[in-house]
Amino acid sequence: MSASLLLKYFPDLTEKQKEQFSQLENLYNEWNEKINVISRKDMESLYEKHILHSLGIAKVMAFAPGTKVLDIGTGGGFPGIPLAILFPEVEFTLIDSIGKKISVVQAVADGVGLTNVTAIHGRAEKLKEKFHFVVSRAVTQMPEFLRWLKGKFEKEQFNPKHNGILYLKGGDLAEELAGIKCEIFNLKHYFDEEFFDTKKVVYVSKGNFNS
Repeated sequence: MSASLLLKYFPDLTEKQKEQFSQLENLYNEWNEKINVISRKDMESLYEKHILHSLGIAKVMAFAPGTKVLDIGTGGGFPGIPLAILFPEVEFTLIDSIGKKISVVQAVADGVGLTNVTAIHGRAEKLKEKFHFVVSRAVTQMPEFLRWLKGKFEKEQFNPKHNGILYLKGGDLAEELAGIKCEIFNLKHYFDEEFFDTKKVVYVSKGNFNS
């Protein structure tokens, strides 16, 4: 499955964006040989299971230019790198506690010429900066995740949704999200592939928890 899959759902990509997305396959293949950031099996469906999945957030939220987004536990750069390609006027900070993974993130960002990505080796709780949005892909249970985000949000708001969290999760979330005021967007409503049948984006406004 190739980069052309993305055009099915994002037909307005510029030539530069198409080129950047198509470069990701070689870059991840090359780095995955040295540092295993994506399972070998998943490399065959990189565009579906990692890149398009990351872009599910973009179906829920079109970030305005100047928005600052933090990707916590980014691993090999998901969802941050695909979103940074799609939103070149948005600032992305990608953080992970595993240094080898952040080395891959930096190399991939440099490889496709992204100037709107900052890669940090560290823990999100220690970051001093503030952001408009926090994105992530199932790094931990939501109640624990919310605890990491105290004091992380900007007050100014200029996006279609209030500043907050956009979290990629799968499966039955009823128990995990009990007592948390949130909106759940089913990705099967946006993407046809079977992989997305149980995948969701959970949106929590910063006003709905002690941020």
